[in-house]
This record gives sequence, C-alpha cells and structure tokens, in this order.
Amino acid sequence: MHRKDPSSSAPAFAPGSVSFTGAGPGDPDLLTRQALRALAQADVVLHDSLISPEILAEAGPDARLIETGKRGFAPSMAQAEINAQIVAHARTGARVVRLKSGDATIFGRLDEEIEACDAARIPWRILPGITAASAAVASIGQSLTRRGRNASVRLLTGHDMAGFADHDWTTLARPGEVAAIYMGKASARFVQGRLLMHGAERATPVTLVENASRPDQRILATTLDRLPVELSAAGLDGPVLTLYGLAPRAAARVLPGLATQQKEFA
Repeated sequence: MHRKDPSSSAPAFAPGSVSFTGAGPGDPDLLTRQALRALAQADVVLHDSLISPEILAEAGPDARLIETGKRGFAPSMAQAEINAQIVAHARTGARVVRLKSGDATIFGRLDEEIEACDAARIPWRILPGITAASAAVASIGQSLTRRGRNASVRLLTGHDMAGFADHDWTTLARPGEVAAIYMGKASARFVQGRLLMHGAERATPVTLVENASRPDQRILATTLDRLPVELSAAGLDGPVLTLYGLAPRAAARVLPGLATQQKEFA
C-alpha cells in the first residue's frame, strides 16, 4: 500500500520566520514529527531551561542554541528580552524555533511572543506538543477525565499566585473534581488551604510527578491533608506536575517492566 510522504504536507519553514514548537514533557520519543523537522531545519533555537539535552541534540549541527532561562521563582531572562531575541534573529533571515516545554499553548507566554512577531511583521506558526499533564497522568495509569466522575479537568499554574484568588475553589473542592497544577511546588500549602477552606475532603488523593516521562521520573502519592509535609520530606527538586484528585494505579499492572524504573514515595 502506498504511504504518503509526511514531509510533502508539512508546513514550509521559511527563512525569517518563527516556529513556536512544543518539545513535549522531556522524553525525546514523545516529540512530534513536525517538531523534529523544525529542529533539523532551524538556524536558531531559543529554548526553555527544562528542555532535555537529548531533545536539543535533534537540532541541526549548525543551529545556534540559546537558552532563554525562564524558571519559576528563580532568576530568569525577562520576557521582553526573549521577545526581542526572537524578532532580532528572525529579521536576519534565520529560521527560528522557539522551543517550549510541553505544549507551547499552555502556560508558555505564547501570546506575548506572537504579538511581538506580529508587531515586527514576522511570519510564525505553532507546532503543538504533548503537555506535562498528559505525560504525568499516563505515568500513574490514570485518565484526566472519567465518565461518572469528572467531565472536565482544570489546568492551573502554581507560578501565578495572584491568579489563584480568581479560581472557583468551591467547585474544585467538590468530590470527584480533577486538576493538573503546573509549577505547583511553591504554592502547595496555599492550594491546600484554599481547598480545605472551601470544603474539600482531607483524604482527597494528590499525586505529584517529578520529571514526567524522563528516566529520573519520581512519583509521590499523598493526600490533600499531607501534601505540604510529604512534599517537603520527599525533596523533589525537578519540575513537578501535581495531579489533584487522582491516585496512582498499581504500577505493576499498568506499567509492566517499567515499575522498577520509577521511584514511588509512600
């Protein structure tokens, strides 16, 4: 059976343009084929700090790799500087990949960077990637939604502390609700307090996945009541995705052959 060449329908990566590209959660096998093509063709790659070396290695040998150094609650490159670098490199005629962890459209400040390109009349495109929530929930053998339990899931960011005040905590505190909290380590106690204040059960399961999809992935299964204490004791120092309302299934059943490669903390 004849198979269509996937490159024949791929969007052209023209000189002087920008590709906002999702790098996925970290495992290079979870890169999309479009992302791989964009990296191979790129002249300049402006990448997040969390992008793994294995993924950066997919860039062409002559590509210039520039870390933008954006980290939550840590010294970072200012967003205005990132915007300026994207525009400056594209204006030289370079094919620019703005490589973002996970999916570029989720908590990636994508709109600000697109607006900078529009203001400079620089063409751009978006290549979606697998977001950390999908990788994290897969690692515990669960689903973000389930018939009869929750028909929706919330994606929150623990980095935007001011924005937390605007969330509908009463709804989220109801039994069966599920949320994926990005960059939530520093705000764990705040989240716990808000949920308990609005009636959440202390025994509500909470699972934290550090370095989702990577060889050094770690899983911490706890409860809302024990969340800040056990998070502190576990010493998780990598990027963490918090799954509120979900507990891991038995790893031996869900991930045969992989159970010994992930560390679980009771």
